[in-house]
Order: sequence, then structure tokens, then C-alpha cells
Amino acid sequence: MVIIHILGAVMMGNIFAQEVKLPAPDRTGGKPLMQALNERRSTRAFKPEALSLQHLGDLLWAAWGYNREDKRTAPTAVNTQEIDLYVVKADGVWRYDARQHALIRQDDQDRRAATGTQPYVAGAPVNLVFVADATRVNRPGYVEKWSAVNAAMMAQNVYLYCASVGLGGVVRGAFDGKAVGEALKLPAGHSPVLCFSAGWPQEQPAP
Repeated sequence: MVIIHILGAVMMGNIFAQEVKLPAPDRTGGKPLMQALNERRSTRAFKPEALSLQHLGDLLWAAWGYNREDKRTAPTAVNTQEIDLYVVKADGVWRYDARQHALIRQDDQDRRAATGTQPYVAGAPVNLVFVADATRVNRPGYVEKWSAVNAAMMAQNVYLYCASVGLGGVVRGAFDGKAVGEALKLPAGHSPVLCFSAGWPQEQPAP
């Protein structure tokens, strides 16, 4: 009985872990760039299967990881790097810590439905939310003019990663910013500028 209680506590600890270290990104995997460009498309119907930690970690690294000292896989205007990447899944809300290549838990509730108005959003295994942190910016009007552009560059990286490994995805600009901010418990000065839904597409089996 004691062993059962101990195992139960360990399992609950894993379920509600505050930080999940992601596997090192596979920087040589996937299809060649030109083939990924040829196969890039928007997908709005997903299988319910969760992504493996390897696929999720690779996707996040492609979007906004570090590929060299203090530099990222996507550019930002004047190198502001003001975007935070949130990951909304069935097991809660997470923030991607690019330096540690880890997920930091923000909430343990399923908030997927709050991240978009489209019918497929609530069932998509992964919903990314690109959040602009105005406290990192000292240029008036920067967030309004450039943050969505910066996020769009990251979203294109996600599209290409998805195409390279057979995942489906779609970028989303239609969402209730107030509802998303509340669901993610964003602090003052932080605002969502773009979303992206991803998962295994309905038309092919998940591996």
C-alpha cells in the first residue's frame, strides 16, 4: 500500500511538473527545405494524439530557439527579441524558455478553446500564442508596428517544420485578445499578437 501511494505521488508530480526539459532539437532531421516549401499548407483538422516531446521541442526550437550565441532561428526588427512563446495544450498552459529549451508551466487547466474562435482550436493538440512583451521595447509604436511581423516570421518557421515532418498547422490572426490574455494570465504590458494551431493532420496516421 505504501508503494502504491509513493508511485501515485510520483505520477502526480510528473503530471503537474512546473518545468519540463525538452529533448535536444534534431537539427539535421526532416525533409530538405525546398521540399518543405513545396509541401507547406494550412491544416484545420487534427487528430487528437499529442505530439511527442521531441516533435514539440523541435517545433518550438524552429519557431524561436537559439541557433547560435544570443541569436534566434527567426529575426526581429532591430533584434528586440520581444516575443514570448506560449504553448497551450490539454495539460495546461506553458511558456517556452528558449535558453533552457524547456517548458515552464503557467496553468494546469485546458485553455485551448480560449485561444481562438475557430471550431478546430479547442481540439488541436497544440496551440501556440506569440506574445509581445512591451516592457522590453523602448521605441514608441514598436509593438503595434513590428511585433505581429516578428511573430509571423516565427510562424513561417513553424509551417516549414510541420511540412518537414508531416505535421499539420495553421496560423491564426482571429482571436479575442482579452480572452487569450486572461487564459494565459499575462501580466501588464504583454499582449498576444498571433496564434498557431498544430498537430497530426486527419488525413494521415500519427506515427
